[in-house]
Amino acid sequence: MTPPRRMTLKDLARELGVSTASISNAFNRPDQLSPTLRERILSEAARLGYSGPDAKARSLRTGRSRIIAVVLAESLTYSLNDAVASEFLSGVAEVLDAHGHTLLLLPGRGHDSQPAGSANIADGFIVYGLMPNNQLLNRLPAQRPIVSVDFDVDDCPTVHIDDSEASYHIACHALKQQPRRPAIINLRLTKEACNGRVTPEHTLLPNTSTISRARLEGFHTALSEHGVDTQQVPLWNIEENTFEVCGPVLAELLDQPEHQRPDLLLCMSDRIALTALTLAEQRGIRVPEDLRITGFDGIAEGQYRAPRLTTVRQDSEGKGRVAAQMILGLLPAEQQLLKTELLLGDTCP
Repeated sequence: MTPPRRMTLKDLARELGVSTASISNAFNRPDQLSPTLRERILSEAARLGYSGPDAKARSLRTGRSRIIAVVLAESLTYSLNDAVASEFLSGVAEVLDAHGHTLLLLPGRGHDSQPAGSANIADGFIVYGLMPNNQLLNRLPAQRPIVSVDFDVDDCPTVHIDDSEASYHIACHALKQQPRRPAIINLRLTKEACNGRVTPEHTLLPNTSTISRARLEGFHTALSEHGVDTQQVPLWNIEENTFEVCGPVLAELLDQPEHQRPDLLLCMSDRIALTALTLAEQRGIRVPEDLRITGFDGIAEGQYRAPRLTTVRQDSEGKGRVAAQMILGLLPAEQQLLKTELLLGDTCP
């Protein structure tokens, strides 16, 4: 028995009395049609069993797949669970959806930290965060556009916030009340794995590789301007921005004798700050009376709990939208520096 012939784009256009371009736009360029016409086309396509243009054939014909890959510095599990990364991906997806593109996620950690073979079909790459090694970037297909986010790739446009300026401003706010024992809690600051106190034996990652160096620079500038010797301010490092990894480091810090325990924590992420806040509450350490805490990112969790977190808000979804618009050619391929906002909460009034 001969199987029924698959409905084609031309068949559907003839059935609906519209152009083939309108059918293609309904699936791939929704911004080119009125919502009413697009809904009519998609509804009738579903009724008649037409699933959309053949992506493989289109790729062979045009040399474009309409796939944009986001290369993640972390594993997929971490990136989807992390509030900042998931907001960033939501912003990317919003733009790609509106312009008929598909999102491909490639993890930088796990699976031998190499892009899958399917990366070869991507039209462009958004590289997000500090990569575990340059080998990963070197194996991306040549001659495809790249936009880097939160770190620099040679000769590629970038999307950043001014991490140094933002950290400077929140530290200046915290230092209005002079601390006796400030400490800085960093996120992946050292070349060597370090989950604890940073020592002279550790090597700090270069400025171009990690936003942590820029944030540390902002903290140090503010401390120096307020008469604090930065050499006497201890640095602690967190290897992964999760409660499970932060917890032991912050527990060690908070379990010091009261006369040695910090009375101000300048944290490089909200997750670190919220972990410190939870552990302090468990130990009966009053915030902000005994310990003041600042974060960085502005995730919703820090603004919904009490005491409310003092932090810097960065627009992670907006960062994703800008990166996606840039890789699609909707914005100039140049450095984009996005603004931040200081959120004054109860942990460091």
